[in-house]
Amino acid sequence: MAEKQCRAVKFVPKARIEIFKNYTTIQVKMPKEKVEVLVEGGKATAAPPLGPALGPMGVNIGQVVSDINKKTSSFQGMQVPVKIFIDKETKQYEITIGTPPASGLIKKEANLEKGSGKAKHEMVADILIEQVIKIAKMKETATLGKSLKEKVKEIIGTCQSMGILVEGKPARETLRDIEAGLFDEEIRLEKIELTAEELAKLEQEKKKLAEELAKRKAEFEKIAKEIIAQMAGKARGEIKAKLVQAGIPDDMIKELLPVEGAAAGGAATAKPEEAKKEAPKKEEKKR
Repeated sequence: MAEKQCRAVKFVPKARIEIFKNYTTIQVKMPKEKVEVLVEGGKATAAPPLGPALGPMGVNIGQVVSDINKKTSSFQGMQVPVKIFIDKETKQYEITIGTPPASGLIKKEANLEKGSGKAKHEMVADILIEQVIKIAKMKETATLGKSLKEKVKEIIGTCQSMGILVEGKPARETLRDIEAGLFDEEIRLEKIELTAEELAKLEQEKKKLAEELAKRKAEFEKIAKEIIAQMAGKARGEIKAKLVQAGIPDDMIKELLPVEGAAAGGAATAKPEEAKKEAPKKEEKKR
């Protein structure tokens, strides 16, 4: 019996030790709070959405804003994704900066406000392979390509959809040049710097493209107006077919060629009113 009591006494402390161990493992530190916002590079403020999101966290909002602006200063004029991880107990925080979309980085390098609305026909700027490499490196973790060369090709694909030349050629031609190894050395050396002369040359090229675009538009408009005048009185569909055949852009056709049925539409809306007026007369005849 004494032996049994001894065993029982030994057993109870072990159980208590196990319970104590379980309690210590449960007492873990609370996870950090996360705030995600989109800010303009170098111009974050305490105004919404950032200020109200940080307010309940108890951190120094002014300091957080200042740190964000320092980290995003190189992305001025672009929307930048920002994540702030905050320890609510210690009030310490960590800021991680994402990169803007590839299209935003391309517009910055090309000094453009927007890409071409007709990328297949209208080129609006030209960038060099060094600028493409620079963007590919900035988007290193956000692109699918495994090698820098594959990432460069992805960025050039985006240039193609924006109507931006690469090395003075349509993007699809530059892609063929990359496949042929014409830029292997620049990619291997990760060359991203441009001289002042190269930058000036790109600006001249952009102005030249804008002038060509304006000239082409004026020529198209002149041809379109001549065709419309010559075919006055004919069906809109027939005139439109002639304009399309002449290569006139769709948006210009819509702008210069009046849409049929505008007046007819008014007449059509009047018919139901007339029908309502006639209805009582028919009822009177039946009576």
